[in-house]
Amino acid sequence: MQISIVTVTWNSAKTIEETLQSLYSQSLFKKGGVEHIVIDGGSTDATLNILRQYSKNIALLVSEPDNGLYDAMNKGIALSSGSVIGILNSDDLYYDSNVLEWVLDSFKKEDVDLVYADLEYFSNFRANKIVRKYRSNQFSPARLSYGLMPAHPTVFAKKTIYERFGAFDSSFKIAGDFDWVARIFKSQQISYYYSSKILVRMRAGGISNNKIKNLNLKNIEILRACKKNNIHTNYLKICTRFFFKILDFF
Repeated sequence: MQISIVTVTWNSAKTIEETLQSLYSQSLFKKGGVEHIVIDGGSTDATLNILRQYSKNIALLVSEPDNGLYDAMNKGIALSSGSVIGILNSDDLYYDSNVLEWVLDSFKKEDVDLVYADLEYFSNFRANKIVRKYRSNQFSPARLSYGLMPAHPTVFAKKTIYERFGAFDSSFKIAGDFDWVARIFKSQQISYYYSSKILVRMRAGGISNNKIKNLNLKNIEILRACKKNNIHTNYLKICTRFFFKILDFF
């Protein structure tokens, strides 16, 4: 069983090297159990120069224009050959060097289709300052109507899940991950395992969290995803997901 990690980049020169080092320091990577696929959207900064410095560790590097984040992720998923697929964003880090080994062991021990866990946000200015912990135990299929989902960077799924349910809907700008989660969990046809273990460290201020207008757009897209997947909800109910998120700060 091999893990394919897909990383999407676009003008990520400020963060990509740290992300790469986080992946290549993984014990499983050193054992040859990880395939790394990088999909670049045609960066114009130093991103490609940095990626080329690590070319011996990258199984496949594609750099070309795309139709957004989820279109790029879909390219990587389609090109992957591992039996398990994970997404590592170009500014995220694995919590420690044993994350992927633990993920692989969890698939073997629990015999499931999907594994997810917790995530911590850290300050852009002080890497050792924890801003918030994303507790994925607040998610359950019954809470999809509130717009809740597991921390997506911690989600690892068998490739067969993508083959059965499809990849990301690229018509979404920032909630394509929720739409995908809603699609597979609504089916009640997958097995999964959750752990309170922290797998990923994420810089505070991502695309879906950095501006009020993006928060509103995400709510609107979550509402659209719910309607698309026959999940009964409304805009106000989706807004209440922020009460769950407040708990993450304590």
